[in-house]
Formats: sequence, C-alpha cells, structure tokens
Amino acid sequence: MRVAFVGKGGSGKTTLSALFARQLARSGAPVLAVDGDINQHLSQALDPAADTAPFEAPPLAAHLGDIKDLLRGTNARITSREAMVKTTPPGRGSRLLRLLGDDALHTRHVQRVGGVPLMVTGEFDESDLGVACYHSKLGAVELYLSHLVDGPGEYLVMDMTAGADAFASGLFTRFDMTFLVAEPTRKGVSVYRQYRDHAREFGIPLAVVGNKVTGEDDLLFLKEEVGDDLLTHLVVSPWVRSAERGDPQGELEDVNRHAVDLLRETVDAREKNWPALHRHAVEFHLRNARAWADAATGEDLAAQVDPEFVPGPASLA
Repeated sequence: MRVAFVGKGGSGKTTLSALFARQLARSGAPVLAVDGDINQHLSQALDPAADTAPFEAPPLAAHLGDIKDLLRGTNARITSREAMVKTTPPGRGSRLLRLLGDDALHTRHVQRVGGVPLMVTGEFDESDLGVACYHSKLGAVELYLSHLVDGPGEYLVMDMTAGADAFASGLFTRFDMTFLVAEPTRKGVSVYRQYRDHAREFGIPLAVVGNKVTGEDDLLFLKEEVGDDLLTHLVVSPWVRSAERGDPQGELEDVNRHAVDLLRETVDAREKNWPALHRHAVEFHLRNARAWADAATGEDLAAQVDPEFVPGPASLA
C-alpha cells in the first residue's frame, strides 16, 4: 500500500512519516520511505541520533533519463526517453517494479537509514533557481509509482511537499491513503479544505491526524474544524523534541505509539484498487499531454495510453 503524508509546513508531517515508517520496519514489514519534500529532511527524522552513515545514494532526479530507459522496457508506444514524460503510464512491454526489488533503480537509489530503506527525490539547488519548479524534481518518483506493483503487506511511505503544492500535479492520486497532519491552530488546519476538496474530486481516501495536541481544548478545536475526517491525534512529545535535538531519550510515548498503530490499521483496512490508480494516471497524462507535453515532445502523447492494460499483480506474470 502507498501512503502519503501531507500538511502545512511545520505541521510535523516529516516526523509522522518517519515514525510510521520506523514502526513498520520494526514490525518486520517490507517498507520503503520516500522523501518528496523540497527540504529533504526525512533521513534526519529516520535516524535522529545519526547512528548510520550519511545518506549518499543519488536522488532520483539525478538519473531521470536512466529511469525512463528502465521503465520503458519494450513498450512500443513510447518512442524514446525524450517522449516519456512524468505522467506516461505503463503499458504492455513496460518494466514494472516490485517494492525493493532486485533492479537497477532500487539498487542505485535506496539506502537504509535508521533501519528503514530510503529513497529521495533530490534537493532544489542553485542551478534550479529561476528556471525550474520543485515539481520537476518529482517526475522520477511519479514515474516510479506508476510502474510500481506493490503487494499485500508492503508499504511505501512518502513525505510530500508542504501545503497545497502536494496537489499541483497528479502525484497525489498515486496513493492508497493520504494522511493530512494538522496542528490545532487556524493555520494548522488552513489547507484542510483544499486537500479535502481535491481528494473528494478524485475519490482519494483522506484522514486527518492531529499533532502537537496539548489538551481537550486542542482536540475539540480539531474536531470542530475537520469533523469526522479526524482519525486520531498525537500529543506534544518529549521524545520527538529530544530526537529533533539529535539525542532521543527513551521511547515514543504510549499514547503516540498507539496513534501510529491506528494509522497502520487504517491503511491495512483498505483494499487496493488498481483500476482506479491506473485510471487517474491516464487522466492526468492526457491532461498534461494537451496542456504542454504534446508541444514539448512534438508527439501526440495520447497514443502512449495502452487501452488494454491495467497494472497489478497479474501484469507481472
């Protein structure tokens, strides 16, 4: 299952992404964490005491061309790597990947951090200033998710870009569950309605996770603002504070650990809907083709859609 953590900058979505991924890894579940935020802080959150080696695996964005060549496979509908854009959906002949599979992409780009396999999209550096937006960095991970066939009991956990930017591309439709992390303040819940409306439009499951709650007043505020979408909450955490200082003390508090457990139960209760995932991928591909990609490539990219193909376990055979 693919799980996205979204929310306002500073809400704690990176911390929640790390807590969720670490708890999954400790349980023995296959899990891959992906840092898709512009700030690229997930590795620090996964290993706050810096017990493991510095993250040195190259970002996905640095090898986009190679990733395209790998995923194209023998798909005759894709004429070249240049014609393969971030929204190009898989078809017959495409190379489909298993989570943490024995392939060139995972071998090159995944490194274990704090006991959790991690992959990063890449930082926004000086060469990008004024000439690119961060969503260009996310093209590789969007292609990866479109070509990923994750199995039962497997988890991909992605820390998304902050604020409403998470909905600026079709990437948000690539997930089975989205958790919106919100502090109990007006600013903390300010993006909730935007997320809710986008999610409902595309049938994306969305649940709100309250964070940094200090008492009943905070909890009541969240309930009034988000209603039944509030799934659970975490209280202000001394463990998280010590971890953010690089010296985690003890263990995560029981009340917060139980909240993270509930996130997993919520994900596990969902059924994978491969036709819906692929339908969204095709829809956003056609939108992008009309808006810019046809002109950029000089091709009719609607022809890349294979009408007789839907990814899923059967397509791996």
